[in-house]
Amino acid sequence: MHSDGVIKIFAGNSNVKFAEDVAKQLGVTLGESDVSTFSDGEISVKIDESVRGADVFVIQSTCNPVNNNLMELLIMADAFKRASAGSITAVIPYYGYARQDRKTRARDPITAKLVANLITVAGMDRMLTMDLHAGQIQGYFDIPVDNLVGIPILAQYYIDKGFYSKDVVVVSPDQGSVSRARSFAEKLNAPLAIIDKRRPKANVAEVMNIIGDVEGKTAILADDLIDTAGTITLGAKALMDKGAKEVYACCTHAALSGPALERLDKSPIKEVLVTDTIPLTKDKSISKIKTVSVAPVFAEAIRRIYEHMSVSTLFN
Repeated sequence: MHSDGVIKIFAGNSNVKFAEDVAKQLGVTLGESDVSTFSDGEISVKIDESVRGADVFVIQSTCNPVNNNLMELLIMADAFKRASAGSITAVIPYYGYARQDRKTRARDPITAKLVANLITVAGMDRMLTMDLHAGQIQGYFDIPVDNLVGIPILAQYYIDKGFYSKDVVVVSPDQGSVSRARSFAEKLNAPLAIIDKRRPKANVAEVMNIIGDVEGKTAILADDLIDTAGTITLGAKALMDKGAKEVYACCTHAALSGPALERLDKSPIKEVLVTDTIPLTKDKSISKIKTVSVAPVFAEAIRRIYEHMSVSTLFN
């Protein structure tokens, strides 16, 4: 690998194993650093090796605990900037606060933009992420953003399982995920169905209308994020009620908070496929959940950024 400086990969505490996997793919070891907490709760960052002139990549998902992980990232950026790093790239496999990307009611904050400002002001020169909740968040940044896509990796898993035929239907769990589900369906050469959710009035259960033919088919629900799993489990039930043979679900980011695991366990979903952008702790691993790693894709993107090559070819 070549560039003006040497490549250095550092990790915050959010997803250390993922960072190690990326470093291993690149044939380098993780940079020496110590990110810990003082007894009063303030974050302490020590960088234990020279980064002068180096191309530094900081790997940190802003998942739960979101604010701690975000502050670690910002303080690390400041440390590297003051240590004369040649360039600093924020590698954020999962970008938290992305769902607060617009005003839906009066006096709402647009937190996704605030976080973009913080990352930029802290000294990052570029951001590398995957499956932003809304693609236009790239425009909130005044630095280059590479938004990798998880669909090819997830789709490959199903192709390897033999889910590549007219008996499969890819389902978008809501209108917001249609374009993602459509490109997923194209990879599997499968038709697309869409779940249309409506609330007749406040506090009345949602009515699920399914647009498309799912009867007798294996349905794959495809989303970018499963958080409390309400949408995806209600969708799975609606698909079974409409005559689907079986239901699978997949997403890039497994936030899995609150009642998510219990809902998934009790749902008719046979298997939930996720990536490792957010670490799955032991208490979050149930037998239904399968993980595929996106570390090789991030490693390749980092290599291309470092060598000043095109990253866009990875989107395919």
